[in-house]
Amino acid sequence: MAKKTIKTANKQPVANCDQSTKPVTKRDQLVESTSPMAIEQVNIGQLIMTIRDTQVMVDRDLALLYGVDTKVLNQAVKRNISRFPERFRFQLSDVEKDELVTNCDRFKTLKHSSSAPYVFTEQGISMLSTVLRSQTAIDVSIRIMDAFVAMRHFLANNAQVFQRLANIEYHQIETDRRIDEVFKRLDANTQPQQGIFYDGQVFDAYQFVCDLVRKAMKSIVLIDNYVDDAVLTLLDKRADNVTATIYTQHISRQLQLDINRHNTQYPAINVEHFNRAHDRFLLIDDEVYHIGASIKDLGKKWFAFTLMQDITTTELINKITAE
Repeated sequence: MAKKTIKTANKQPVANCDQSTKPVTKRDQLVESTSPMAIEQVNIGQLIMTIRDTQVMVDRDLALLYGVDTKVLNQAVKRNISRFPERFRFQLSDVEKDELVTNCDRFKTLKHSSSAPYVFTEQGISMLSTVLRSQTAIDVSIRIMDAFVAMRHFLANNAQVFQRLANIEYHQIETDRRIDEVFKRLDANTQPQQGIFYDGQVFDAYQFVCDLVRKAMKSIVLIDNYVDDAVLTLLDKRADNVTATIYTQHISRQLQLDINRHNTQYPAINVEHFNRAHDRFLLIDDEVYHIGASIKDLGKKWFAFTLMQDITTTELINKITAE
């Protein structure tokens, strides 16, 4: 038997009771013309819901089963209200009523009702037969009691199955969370393969190159004809045990002095003379980036960068050392 659930606003919403593959009756729904004879066709278990962690039935469903108006049923209860404490019968909140209307088509007329329906627990339904005082009420109450008992047996007999399903659902949610976290980290660590930085994007361009330097695992090679101490500082952001080499055309006395002072305090950066390159290249491990501006001037004017796919760092280094 399917079990429908209504929760309050801070809990999960009621399951859509109209999506059940099993009809409530052989006519697919409980209609207002239900008579005592038609009750034999009703699958009462489909009318039992769980609200506030308690199995209950809605007053409208009960009235149809008993063959009386909902108003008549509730009036009979009010005349004997001392027999119906809160644990036997309670009124839904506005939020619970809205969820009931949203998820159960047979309660759509409640949408414009100014009052919320009442629901009855198993004990309350048992008490109903004593206040309605008819053989029909007695017969229907017996059938409803049987349905509640069958529901409890079903839940008890399948408790381990439900627990396993709950565990599977929990693990699935946890797995989905971890997968989402992995994708978020992948997205965060993914470097663009090409793009343009415009004048004024000084920090954005600087941050982009810093991220490239930080992700290096083995080596960094910079080919740039215009280098100063700012470039040395940027390359110091590399991880430990990552080598750094600069190929440049101009090694002035000041630059050589900066290099010597730098290398006495920080992991050494090797600087070599090379005057065969016009463009700038940044080699990060096995990736070759073509960069349209000197590293020291990033963001001052428009420049583009591209991750080159048709050449490896080894090929480029071999061409440099062969000169």
